Amino acid sequence: MKGPCVLLDRDGTIIEDGHYLADPDGVRLLPGAAEGLRRLVALGWRLVVVSNQSGLARGLISPEALQAVNGRMEALLAREGVALEGIFFCPHGPDEGCRCRKPKTGLVVAAAKALGFDPSRSVVIGDKMSDIGLGLNLGVPSLLVRTGYGRETERRERPLWLFAVDDLVGAALAIGSAEDFARRKR
Repeated sequence: MKGPCVLLDRDGTIIEDGHYLADPDGVRLLPGAAEGLRRLVALGWRLVVVSNQSGLARGLISPEALQAVNGRMEALLAREGVALEGIFFCPHGPDEGCRCRKPKTGLVVAAAKALGFDPSRSVVIGDKMSDIGLGLNLGVPSLLVRTGYGRETERRERPLWLFAVDDLVGAALAIGSAEDFARRKR
């Protein structure tokens, strides 16, 4: 198995949350996103996106539009020297009872199988409780970023995350300095 993975939310964590973003021209990296991701890679972490995309089930986004948005995000990151190992998304609505919608673990199981990593050595980073819940369900640490819905989540929810940080640079700094994360990489 290759090294451990950081499991990242997409909207509000890496890119601005465009509310069912279907236009690749609307993709904007959040400040510090590329730098934080580069730092995580330098620390030995693989980057995998796991994202709920219920706009597909709601008919608000076509599969082609989602692919174009994801492609644009990857192109913007590549310009900044960042490559993602993979992007995995749940296409279901919140009431469909699927196994892949965060905070359930189906996306991570699929990613682990496809990419060959041990989910128990992962870390989750996101801006919503569904991201934090994913970490809890996997039994791994979660970091809340205050981008996207993160500040609202921090104000409204019980702190079940290991760290709350301003952005992905803060996440990389926290991961780089905490011994628990160093042990996960072994």
